[in-house]
Amino acid sequence: MWTVIYIAQNKKLADKYMEALSSEGILVQSRQLSLSQDLSTSSYELLVPESEVEEAHEILTGLMGSR
Repeated sequence: MWTVIYIAQNKKLADKYMEALSSEGILVQSRQLSLSQDLSTSSYELLVPESEVEEAHEILTGLMGSR
């Protein structure tokens, strides 16, 4: 089962976090929340398999702390 671990404010941020998770071996998907034509202003859910939630949270927390 896929679990939402983060809601990104735009596609650029979603792509950045997806790339970071993927590079660490985490399976990750994104899902657009709004049906806005402007993809840059749509929010995106980041989802990972339930078994990888804890590790994905640790990776994202590290990324957000290093901004």
